[in-house]
Amino acid sequence: MNLIKVGQDAHGKAIELHYCDYGQGDPIVLIHGWPLSAASWEYQLAELPLHNKRVVAYDRRGFGYSDKPWDGYDYDTLADDLKAVLDTLDLQNVTLVGFSMGGGEVARYMSRHNGARVSRVMFVSAVTPYLLKTDDNPNGVDKSTFDDMIENLGKDRPGFLSDFGKKFYGAGLISKPVSQATLDWSLSLALPASPRATTACVKAWSETDFRGDLATIKVPAVFIHGSSDKTVPLENSAEQAVKLVPNAQLVVYDGEPHGLNVTAQDRLNRDILTFVSGQPVSEDFSEGETVADRDDSDNRSAY
Repeated sequence: MNLIKVGQDAHGKAIELHYCDYGQGDPIVLIHGWPLSAASWEYQLAELPLHNKRVVAYDRRGFGYSDKPWDGYDYDTLADDLKAVLDTLDLQNVTLVGFSMGGGEVARYMSRHNGARVSRVMFVSAVTPYLLKTDDNPNGVDKSTFDDMIENLGKDRPGFLSDFGKKFYGAGLISKPVSQATLDWSLSLALPASPRATTACVKAWSETDFRGDLATIKVPAVFIHGSSDKTVPLENSAEQAVKLVPNAQLVVYDGEPHGLNVTAQDRLNRDILTFVSGQPVSEDFSEGETVADRDDSDNRSAY
């Protein structure tokens, strides 16, 4: 199993993160969302390395196959963990892709570590810039919403995460964007996380202000978000975040939910490859279009 040491716990024991590393070429580092693991990038890990790209994804501390210490679930520590991954693998000219909570790691890394080794950043369904409602962020979400999440996780973590998954993928009585098997698979990725990490990270992504971090980003940036995201609503996140990053692009996936890395896998894969190639991400996408279709277009040389 591939492991990277990122620090020590309170008892001096090494903390190690599990990662996967596929393909060759300019590196793309995928940072997963809450409450899942790197395996949630399944459709990106299967496709992106086919296009002359090196793709790295790791389990955040407390999740997946990574170690599960009691502490270290603040964004400064999580950004330092990301730095350890980039440094240990000696990655250069990196494109960081942060999904949901992972967008916070991207933002904090870029300010805390001056964007070292990074050439581009992509935020997908990200929690940036600041979700919590405060006096200077009146359009945020009431703290009681996040407090209820933590309370319900404490009462019945499996039950809460099962219900959360349906909202995550936009599943309802009528809407069936993913199969029951996919919901079951997603739950199976969430349950191995430590209860401590699961609740501590809710506080981290709901209460951390990334507005200052985003303002430090000088490399090309794109925000991708679903218009039907009920987990991290577009108007509270990407629509605000894009204003804080010079020359950043916002691309809205019409009708897509939070988990668009699954529900819009072909479009997201295409857009990641387009962005890595240095081209603007297209806001148009034909139903049924795949990366292979784009490879036959005039953009083929970019891949």
